[in-house]
Amino acid sequence: SSTVVSIGYGQATETLEVEFLNGGIYQYYNVGQVVYDEFLTAPSKGQYLYLNIRNFYPYSRVG
Repeated sequence: SSTVVSIGYGQATETLEVEFLNGGIYQYYNVGQVVYDEFLTAPSKGQYLYLNIRNFYPYSRVG
């Protein structure tokens, strides 16, 4: 089961918002459309986030 509950994306700001099973909500900044599209279609959202987003983009916890 994935740790990712929901995913949102703001094209204008290139901001990816991810809500996790534990209730945490994080925003990742400067995430391009291609990365967002790949994230949406990834078989494992948690694994994709860990390998391709978490350590590569600035982020902050917003919830």
